Amino acid sequence: WTVAEKKLRFEPRFPLTRGVRYRAELRLPRAAAVIARFELPPDLTPSTTVVTQVYPSASVIPENQLKFYVHFSAPMTRGSVYQHVQIRDAAGGVVDMPFLELEEELWDASMTRLTLLIHPGRIKRGVKPLEDIGPVFEAGKTYSLSISAGWRDAAGRPLRKDAQPRYNVGPADRTPPDPARWKILSPKGNTNDALLVHFDESLDHALAQRLITVRASAGSGDGEQIDGEVDVSGNERTWKFVPAKSWTKGSYALTVATTIEDLAGNNIGKTFDVDLSEGGQRRLEKRSVSIEFEVK
Repeated sequence: WTVAEKKLRFEPRFPLTRGVRYRAELRLPRAAAVIARFELPPDLTPSTTVVTQVYPSASVIPENQLKFYVHFSAPMTRGSVYQHVQIRDAAGGVVDMPFLELEEELWDASMTRLTLLIHPGRIKRGVKPLEDIGPVFEAGKTYSLSISAGWRDAAGRPLRKDAQPRYNVGPADRTPPDPARWKILSPKGNTNDALLVHFDESLDHALAQRLITVRASAGSGDGEQIDGEVDVSGNERTWKFVPAKSWTKGSYALTVATTIEDLAGNNIGKTFDVDLSEGGQRRLEKRSVSIEFEVK
């Protein structure tokens, strides 16, 4: 809210949606309420918004896959996600109640990236939804994430076309990620060559971009953070870092937050599906781990 020149101005955190009716109210002490109803006019230009990417990008996912990220070319509407996104089996049948349907949908600030969570009750062993309904995915079968072209963007226009990425399902993954299994390819000193890290499994795309950093000291990894550009590719199995400035020869550390996840939501040192009877950890003990490497 801002006030300027005797005018009250409201700027919404997220874009208003065309085709939706709104009501604005102004209530002041000892005065009648002022109420106005309005609707943004429809945008009649041809639709151009499409799904640009869905993660994971790999064609094979574990039976206990936890989440999907859907990227759009333009801002989308809020409030109708579960009307337009379904999981279908190989025959086209709709899988019943696959998502954790949150009233506050998981959008980024630009409204161009949506996070879809598979219902944890359909993943965790020993809980009632899994026992009564069964898992969302079954190993050895094929599924698609079906995104309807009828979904409207923030301008009120439907998507230009639907999207249906297909996945083959493998066994459940209940092994935590372990950076000791990763392969680091060090760059050469006095260059802007990329640092490459190859994971032994696909990781969560958004978290891999955000929770891995490079620091200018080995050991604890508490040194100065190195600025640069990150790219996660190769079915989310390759992490590429290009520094903003040339590498200086010496010791560095790759620092990884233990909250990073693989496709099944397992963290470093902790599985998503914790079995306490087998001594599994309920909480993470460390905030991060570091891997040393040398630039020569």
